[in-house]
Amino acid sequence: MPASAAGLRSRMLAAVLALSVVLVAFLIGVWATFYTLFVWFELTPAVGWASVVTAGLVALVGYLEFRHLDTIERFADAKPIDRETAPALSDMTTKVAAMFDVPPPRIAVSERSAPEAMAVGFRPGNIHLVLSKGTIDALDAAELEAVIAHELAHVANRDAMVMTALSTPVVLADGLRSRLGEFEHRSPFALVAVPLGFVSNAVWIVGRAITARLSRQRERAADRAAAEATGSPSTLAAALRTLDSEIAATPDRDLRAVSGVSSLSILSLEPRELEKVMLGPEGDTEPSYWWLRKRLHRLERWLFVSHPPTEQRLSVLAELEATRSTS
Repeated sequence: MPASAAGLRSRMLAAVLALSVVLVAFLIGVWATFYTLFVWFELTPAVGWASVVTAGLVALVGYLEFRHLDTIERFADAKPIDRETAPALSDMTTKVAAMFDVPPPRIAVSERSAPEAMAVGFRPGNIHLVLSKGTIDALDAAELEAVIAHELAHVANRDAMVMTALSTPVVLADGLRSRLGEFEHRSPFALVAVPLGFVSNAVWIVGRAITARLSRQRERAADRAAAEATGSPSTLAAALRTLDSEIAATPDRDLRAVSGVSSLSILSLEPRELEKVMLGPEGDTEPSYWWLRKRLHRLERWLFVSHPPTEQRLSVLAELEATRSTS
């Protein structure tokens, strides 16, 4: 256990350092673009103007991107419930919260059939535990408790706050690149849109890959903490196995509808493979470059998926169960 905790801390430090470098590279890239532009037009002092514009642009994009992050309706289309509505679920959540010494979260239930379970919010005192009907119906009481323990382990570890802070360069780069398309073909904005687009895309790819890797580590840490708190790694494993089967049986269109909350949920809700839609009048024509699109999709998942493969998580939990049985 201590070795695992030490390993997580070392990977956390490495991610912080790497993302700090990415953030600095992003700021330098944006600054250099405006500096070159101001030098070109002989606007002096170029250093000062480039610094002011860079700071203003980053502040504006940051404000626009981060202001929506704590809206629960945006995350899961869930409705809050109270103890009178669901006394068993409320008591179970309060019990698990006491295990982790965190305030009981407010519970919200989504009517979706896709198996969702997530803790939404930045501070332990202002957390929404979001569960879908699909999750509640698929699990027995012990398995549901294990899932709630996994989510509240994230709260105890302050994962939402940590991951939001570390994803700053990714959020800024994504916000900038999403807005550049409006000006890319308008002179004179094209002079800055092209280099800024290159910088923001490069930072988004590298930063997202780093944060995804760290997210996978924190999912493993939450699994371990939940198994320790409930005293039953096998119960959490059973819950993950059931939910994974439910996700595999969920139509791709339903998964695409919840893909926006995939990184927050206990398991990835994104389709594992691209949906192959045959073309042509008879529906017998394979899409162009299908082989390439499949490989790019697999590369994208390898780089950016926020959860470890379920098989790996089950294997770790099986080892924990074996260790617990022999101790």
